[in-house]
Amino acid sequence: MHHPACTNRAVLVAAATLAVMASGTHASLTFTNSTTANGLGFNFVRGVYASGGTIYAATLRGLSTSTNGGVSWTNSTTANGLGGNIVRGVYESSGTIYAATNGGLSIYKDSTWTTFTTANGLADNTVYGVYESGGTIYAATGGGLGTSTNGGVSWTNSTTANGLGNNFVYGVYESGGTIYAATRGGLSTSTNGGVSWTNFTTANGLGNNRVWGVYESGGTIYAATNGGGLGTSTNGGVSWTNSTTANGLGDNNVLGVYESGGTIYAATSGGLSTSTDGGVSWTNYTTANGLGNNFVYGVYESGGTIYAATTGGLSIANVTAVPGAAGVAGLATIGLVGLRRRRR
Repeated sequence: MHHPACTNRAVLVAAATLAVMASGTHASLTFTNSTTANGLGFNFVRGVYASGGTIYAATLRGLSTSTNGGVSWTNSTTANGLGGNIVRGVYESSGTIYAATNGGLSIYKDSTWTTFTTANGLADNTVYGVYESGGTIYAATGGGLGTSTNGGVSWTNSTTANGLGNNFVYGVYESGGTIYAATRGGLSTSTNGGVSWTNFTTANGLGNNRVWGVYESGGTIYAATNGGGLGTSTNGGVSWTNSTTANGLGDNNVLGVYESGGTIYAATSGGLSTSTDGGVSWTNYTTANGLGNNFVYGVYESGGTIYAATTGGLSIANVTAVPGAAGVAGLATIGLVGLRRRRR
């Protein structure tokens, strides 16, 4: 026999979850921190990426990799062929690892590191970020944005002469044929491989012209700015909406950004902030939640696991709540089965 109380409970559960969604709350997260005690190269982590069960942590003393969730690490340094021990960014694609170092762009392939520098045509040996897509490598450097279509052997560089906002490029991303460059002088985009650029600044509503990081998903551009909060644009950068501490963001200095499954992750100087309502409101996680340090340089999510690059180690948490993108029907179903956890 169906008991009315069961239906009431399901409705209450669904209503409560809807309230959480409306508030922009992501999930109740508890972080586990991986440090030098676990073999991490250094506790100051500048960037993070995860793929196929392997975590890559860009530290100020080499690139650290872990295949057991951060329990232990293997470190690559200049002794292994890395261009420099200061690694600010990392990316992996099809078994090839790309490390942005202070001594050039280092690429790991066939069990060997090869470093590409100004000798290969790279604009500057200080590389802040790296991305690869469709066989093209993008290197964000202190002298412009470098692109290579032959594995790093030679480079074409975009600078202010091409319309780039500034030659200091801190981050890069590519999607659907558009390149996004986070520069010291605005967020620059190119639709012709870097030949020419359109630059968006505070004149377009961006919170600050110094952009530390950029990401694009589903037609929305996310720009992590220096003191101006997180900027979002749904019209290619023509205009921006900015999320700040007034919206619950941990700090207005946003150093990195990522989006996955309807959740935005913002790495700030005051914690890791998440939003499930497009940046209208935020939940902020700090050392009180197990974060290694409140200064978060980078963030990535993969398979329901969140990775935060902090100045106190690499912090890892698993998503334990219903994702904000779930529909009302799905919420009612979850309530009826007793809050069964769904995976994205």
